[in-house]
Amino acid sequence: MVRANGAVSLRELARVVQTSEVTVRRDVRALEAEGLLDRRHGGAVLPGGFTRESGFPQKSHLATAEKTAIADLAAGLVEEGEAIVVGAGTTTQELARRLARVPGLTVVTNSLLVAQALAHANRVEVVMTGGTLRGSNYALVGSGAEQSLQGLRVSKAFLSGSGLTAERGLSTSNMLSASVDRALVQAAAEVVVLADHTKLGTDTMFQTVPTDVITRLVTDEPPAHDDRAATELQALADQGVQIAVAGAAGSPGGDQVPARQQRRDVPLPGQRRGQVPASGLRTAAVLGADQPAATDRARVADLRRR
Repeated sequence: MVRANGAVSLRELARVVQTSEVTVRRDVRALEAEGLLDRRHGGAVLPGGFTRESGFPQKSHLATAEKTAIADLAAGLVEEGEAIVVGAGTTTQELARRLARVPGLTVVTNSLLVAQALAHANRVEVVMTGGTLRGSNYALVGSGAEQSLQGLRVSKAFLSGSGLTAERGLSTSNMLSASVDRALVQAAAEVVVLADHTKLGTDTMFQTVPTDVITRLVTDEPPAHDDRAATELQALADQGVQIAVAGAAGSPGGDQVPARQQRRDVPLPGQRRGQVPASGLRTAAVLGADQPAATDRARVADLRRR
């Protein structure tokens, strides 16, 4: 399965072979000892660690339920009439499909897949960057893409990547993709990272978004036994990242819990960028009720200019 897909999650392996994740984890550990694959947080990939990047067909079949839940939750962060940037990736593609219903929205993107998802949304304006097409993820990269983003200012940037750690932030395996993602970040007042639990604790070659620049992380609920994911989430929260956790989407044909009921925030345990310190964890209001006020947005923008 890893050879066919480039990467696979423990959850998916357990489902396919009809056994427990504990058993799968033990077998994956044995295969890693033989040099046949590399273990990653919540899954396994072909050997090649920091530099290997799976293509779009492989990524599109990995953690699909988790990506759907994350996209449902992230879409609630977007308001009518906003201007946002959306980076390339399979999770951001899922987000774009949901943004088609937001009236008056302007979306700037370097992703052909994001643009395609919004192509028939007559109430959404899509602005594409220039650049050179990178076929592995259908994204425009290079100096043309970066130059087209100069002077741009939007409210939010929605980005994905290959890995996320509290130490380095969001990272990717490709230098050109990393450069464009950094340009997208520079254009936004807030940065929202979309990353499923399999990317937590994974570090890849090129840093795209340092942890102290990430405003919010939207992720899925890690497995109960996944101590590493829980530790990484707490470390991110300790550095001031707001954590929104989405429940996994329901099985095909079954009921799916609405995104508003899936949301759980881990507020900031420490002071960050002028924000008031918070003590412990608390449950936040549903999406839409806890959006930053105009004064908060102005303060964030002012702090970023400084």
